[in-house]
Amino acid sequence: MNDITMNDLIGLLPYAPIIAVVITVLTVMIAITFKRSHMVTGTITVAGLNIGLFTLIGQMIGVIDSGSIAPNAEQLFVIDNFAQFNMVVIFICALACCTLSYAYLANLKDNKEELYLLMLLSTIGALLMVSAQHMASFFMSLEMLSVPLYGLLAYTYMRNQSLESGLKYLVLSATASATLLMGMAFIYAEVGSLAFKPISMELGNIFESPLLILGAAMMMFGIAFKLSAAPFHMWTPDVYEGAPAPIATFLASVSKVAMMALAVRFLIDTALLALPSVQMLLMVMATLSILVGNLLAVRQTSLKRLLGYSSIAHMGYVMIVIVSIGSAADSISSMYMAVYAFTSIGAFGVVTLMSSPYRLSGEADELTHYQGLFWRRPVLTAVMTIMMLSLAGIPLTAGFITKLFAILAAVQGTNWFLAAMIILGSAIGLFYYLRVLLTLFKRPKQFIEFDVSGQWGIRTGGIMVIAVTAIILFFGILPNSMIEWASLARIW
Repeated sequence: MNDITMNDLIGLLPYAPIIAVVITVLTVMIAITFKRSHMVTGTITVAGLNIGLFTLIGQMIGVIDSGSIAPNAEQLFVIDNFAQFNMVVIFICALACCTLSYAYLANLKDNKEELYLLMLLSTIGALLMVSAQHMASFFMSLEMLSVPLYGLLAYTYMRNQSLESGLKYLVLSATASATLLMGMAFIYAEVGSLAFKPISMELGNIFESPLLILGAAMMMFGIAFKLSAAPFHMWTPDVYEGAPAPIATFLASVSKVAMMALAVRFLIDTALLALPSVQMLLMVMATLSILVGNLLAVRQTSLKRLLGYSSIAHMGYVMIVIVSIGSAADSISSMYMAVYAFTSIGAFGVVTLMSSPYRLSGEADELTHYQGLFWRRPVLTAVMTIMMLSLAGIPLTAGFITKLFAILAAVQGTNWFLAAMIILGSAIGLFYYLRVLLTLFKRPKQFIEFDVSGQWGIRTGGIMVIAVTAIILFFGILPNSMIEWASLARIW
């Protein structure tokens, strides 16, 4: 067996943030074997994620050495600017979900510590996904994200809805993974390579190959399922509704950011976007996602289901960016997904805070639970108001800037129909987002089923939700810094 050399260790330097999370997982496991303590486990988890985040930021600004090894097309993973930008977003979202989980699980009578383990494992999968540039690493990292999610969704198994959401995601996700794997097999059979960039080199010779088109279509179906894009969206509202609120937050932020980043890298690096069949497939899925997501959200009375359908529409907007400007879509799609993830954390964060402490009867997910919230919790209402306005794309919020860039991308690609779809979808979306706001300011109910604790604003979950709101407002009013950072998120 060969000894590990200094060059091997230097080669691992770019992966230091991911290694920090792996060490955190091992530390949490050892800590649990000594003594079960919710506070200790939560603290170790947050500390490990912070170390990973600050290591990554240090590498990005040049304070910490990130190695000098040039990217190679045959590598399983590559840490480029695109990967680093999305990794920062994933770290921040994972930290937010952990802080929300701490307050949410405070009164759970069962074991709490394993939730942090599963969340860390899933985060490692997400971090690997954004840097994958090979079919093997594509599938391995995707499964590393997905498998812990089955347990996370069903974690509060005393509630039937939570068990149902975990089981639904397990069965349907396994089907999507099998479809994805079959698509990879067809592409490999035709091209003879599993690495993304070599596939693009072979594409000119086999442009119209039926096997290649079939493989690309099957992979797109698998990706669309994970992104909850129509017509593969049926699981989304049910899983969001049944999942514990912090895990629904994780699914809406970390999982979506990682999957979209991987899909963008796959489509650009393999040059499959050049296939007319793939372009048409993306256009159809984007149009269906916008129409289905927005129209079905109009009828919802559950806030979690409404946010689930809303996410379907937002995936459609990002798909329009990808199909319109192709290889230039990496930075705009990353910026859109970052803002969407932060907005989802804010909206689901309010649901999580309202749903604490844990109850067998369910969570504060019905719109009626928020009736008159303004009159007793004005700051929390302000948070939810800003999140809804950002999702709707109203000026002075970060959501407006990203939606404007999506429309500009469609116009740049001369896809006038798709640009009109974004405007139409936003107009429909405005109706149900404003309906949520109307509920918040109505006359309060006499009997209050769910409410936050009196000092929610000075606890970790409350501070985090207020911080996310400040970010959304800051980038909405002064978007230059966000646009500059996102412009650096380019694939090598």
